[in-house]
Amino acid sequence: MVDARVVTPSGTLPGGVAATDGRIVAVGTETNLPDADREIDAEGNYLIPGFIDPHVHWGLSRYEFEDYHEGLAHDFETETRGAVHGGVTTVVNFLLQREPYLPDMDFFREVGRENSYIDFAYHAIVHQDHHVEEIEGLVDEGIRSFKVFFNWYKHASPELGIDHSDAGRVYQVLDTVSDVNGGVVMFHAENEDLAYERRQELKEEGRNDLEAWTEASPNVAEAMQIEQIGRLTEYTDSRAYIVHMSTAEGVDVCERFQDRGINLHAETLPAFLAHTNDEDLGVWGKISPPLRKERSKTRLWEGLRTGVVDYLGTDHCPHKIEFKEKDEGKYGDMWDAIPGDNNGIEYFLPVMMSEGVNENRLSMERVVEVCAENNAKRWGLYPRKGALVEGADADMVIVDLEKRRTVDDEFYHTMEPGYSTFHSDELTGLPTHTIVGGEVVVEDDELQVEPGDREYLPRGENGVPM
Repeated sequence: MVDARVVTPSGTLPGGVAATDGRIVAVGTETNLPDADREIDAEGNYLIPGFIDPHVHWGLSRYEFEDYHEGLAHDFETETRGAVHGGVTTVVNFLLQREPYLPDMDFFREVGRENSYIDFAYHAIVHQDHHVEEIEGLVDEGIRSFKVFFNWYKHASPELGIDHSDAGRVYQVLDTVSDVNGGVVMFHAENEDLAYERRQELKEEGRNDLEAWTEASPNVAEAMQIEQIGRLTEYTDSRAYIVHMSTAEGVDVCERFQDRGINLHAETLPAFLAHTNDEDLGVWGKISPPLRKERSKTRLWEGLRTGVVDYLGTDHCPHKIEFKEKDEGKYGDMWDAIPGDNNGIEYFLPVMMSEGVNENRLSMERVVEVCAENNAKRWGLYPRKGALVEGADADMVIVDLEKRRTVDDEFYHTMEPGYSTFHSDELTGLPTHTIVGGEVVVEDDELQVEPGDREYLPRGENGVPM
């Protein structure tokens, strides 16, 4: 790779990167790079590490697959195909089933190896008592991050099969994971008790609009859960991570606990950084937690700049559109439609370039930090992943900040039909090449490889093996 603006942990430099056998062997000016069998001209564009998406839900492709395992195999192929087109080169997927996880670990490893276009790791969703009992065994299998729904989905979407967790289970999981080196407890933080009452009131008023979905889980519903999480994290001397934080109040609560030295951190989503709840999105805009008002959007960007919010993910939920809409179309029943955004992994990088770098909200270096480097560090993948440094996997993306695409049916390479909160938006700043393990997998929007032959990334006490 030559004639690039190479973004490294120590700064951006003109030059390139050399790779052999899937690993980076040199980073520097072109005169200091070794000769190569193939040379790619970046034409003065940025060369960055591939994005790491720490928040996806493969296996949710309902309507076509009743069996979770069958859906998982399907989604690994379709959704990681979208990932490489979008510049994402590593993913951490949430395991979700009512049954114990440990008996199925061989399957979970092989299903990704056989069907994925990118390397992958796992988090485990803890929503049954036996899942709590499995934590120690899952650690031995290379899983050190565990998600708790506190206390959402009790009534919001029972067909997803997720049982809620109360403060007692939150304490149990935090206390157990506090003894795991590098262990983290992840939280969906929405108060379902308050939301249930608000939903009944809004339904009685005849409301069926996107703003009503926000009002049904008001900002305080997120803030009050994060407050409890922060206090229980302090009590157990553990480590907590708020997934898909959506509110200004959430940023404020996290900042207060961080200032006191509590290990409470947060991610947000591209959708929350680009959209508000007054847009004409129909049920496609129904996300949990919901889209908010401009004040929260502005505060989330501020949190990214100051470091209070230090991570980005997508919460990519590959539902069939019929399942999402409950067969009622884009403007169907807001209360009955399934929450979740689709195709997030494919628009992740383009949105952060378009809304972040090109709008001067974040520097390219900060975008790389919160979308690649920090995600690698938090989930035990660094320095093998997340940075253009010698010895790291050669997962790289050339980004043209002037390349434009409208997010339409032709944009997507994931499960069809494609839809998302960004449908019909124009994005500026897209990949021209995606390289995984030193192999060009997408070039000028054309897929170059077949799926499979990728690696499961088990995370040990010292991270993932090099």
